[in-house]
Amino acid sequence: MAEEIELKLALAEAHQSRFLRHPLLKQATERHTENLDNIYYDTSDLSLRRRGVALRLRRQGRSWLQTVKLAGNSSAGLSSRPEWETPYAGHFDFSLIDHAGVREWLQRPQLLNSIVPICETRFRRITWRFAAAPGAVLMTLDKGWVIANGRRQAISEVELELDGAPIHAIFGLANQLAQNIALVPSVLSKAERGYRLHTGTPLTPFKAESIALAAAMPPVDAFHRIAMSCLEHLQQNHTGALSSDDPEYIHQMRVATRRLRAALRLFSPVLPQQFSVSSFSAPFSSLMQPLGKARDLDVLLTEIVDPVLKALPNEPRLPAIASDITNRRYRSRAEAITMLAAPAYGLTLLGALESLHAQVPNGPTAIGLQEFASERLRRLKRKVRRLVQAASVEDPASLHAMRIGVKRLRYALEFFSPLANRRSLQRALKQLASMQDVLGQLNDLTNAGALLMDCAGDDPRLREAVTLIGGWHGPRYSKLLKTIAREQPRLTKLRLPKLASRMV
Repeated sequence: MAEEIELKLALAEAHQSRFLRHPLLKQATERHTENLDNIYYDTSDLSLRRRGVALRLRRQGRSWLQTVKLAGNSSAGLSSRPEWETPYAGHFDFSLIDHAGVREWLQRPQLLNSIVPICETRFRRITWRFAAAPGAVLMTLDKGWVIANGRRQAISEVELELDGAPIHAIFGLANQLAQNIALVPSVLSKAERGYRLHTGTPLTPFKAESIALAAAMPPVDAFHRIAMSCLEHLQQNHTGALSSDDPEYIHQMRVATRRLRAALRLFSPVLPQQFSVSSFSAPFSSLMQPLGKARDLDVLLTEIVDPVLKALPNEPRLPAIASDITNRRYRSRAEAITMLAAPAYGLTLLGALESLHAQVPNGPTAIGLQEFASERLRRLKRKVRRLVQAASVEDPASLHAMRIGVKRLRYALEFFSPLANRRSLQRALKQLASMQDVLGQLNDLTNAGALLMDCAGDDPRLREAVTLIGGWHGPRYSKLLKTIAREQPRLTKLRLPKLASRMV
């Protein structure tokens, strides 16, 4: 069995020529080009995929090579997974797989007889070999197509694979390339893209998923997994943000960035001294500004202005301000897309990945994750109680502070959810989410006033439209304030779930 450790980077097709002219390529000790045809196999009900097994045949001249890969560990474009290769002699042969469970499962006659082609990839690969003592790094540029069910998608990606070299060698090369070329960690393999074409699965916004944690693991290890999951959440929405008009992709990228910053704040007491939280966080803070601006204008139009337009279709002053907001919305989205497509965005992610892989836990620690999580949750709960008790519906600043406190406690509970009693966890999360939603709606209405006045400028008719919109939302605003006042006493009595040693 071999273990493949690689970093996969999506390369903008428009940047392929620039990539091929990069002076770094002249430092390669070897270079060769080949055309690769691959066929991926599974059963009709995709049982191999569900098991985390990939089965591929690759043409090599007049012969074929069989490869079996397991899911392994893959996050935010960096993957490490076991694989087995053997010559293909006209039938699948799994006898050389040294993982008994995988070998026996694949050798079942019923499964062997039901394996069929799922998708193909055809691409031209240029490979460069770079010395990186004590080994080397193999870098490839793949250009071609992934094909399934008569549909195809372009392949344009760079892979850096370790060949006996330390992992920082990958990042050294990637960072040099990404200085002026749009390269971003890619979270979808060619096979996964082929499966999506095969099943006709549309691209949809990706939400945060639960993370496998164990009560006894070092807190730094838990932080590493959580941070990698946040980067995965961010990148799973990157393609949709660039190619779709659905504002949910940008919203989810904003949520992923917020969760990452919340994780940094939550785990800061146990992070290694050499890990600079401020240096790690700063690029993501810059990322939040264009994403936040685009999201704010989405909310302003769809949740503040559009309901009034529908309720008052004959009011002549409303369409003009809606048109101005729409134009601002398009401009802000274009600015966000420009930022997401620029080399600086890829560099931000590469820097984050490198930092995370540089701070590996050094064996057992004085405190396990369960103890650490319990203490941090108690601190956050006490802070929320203080903020709730100090909050007043007549003081917007105090409500804003309470919203931030509730959000941070909710994120922490979601991070540590694998350790919590499921029923009590869901009860606490439901209460926090409900209050966060009410406070969020109130915050949107509060911010809308300033945004609307900025859109109206000195135009008296537009200012009248702003007044009209504010008056229409007045009853809703009052209702939200009453809900907050009613729920505040309940929130001070929030019960945290007990943390146990279960693991997902």
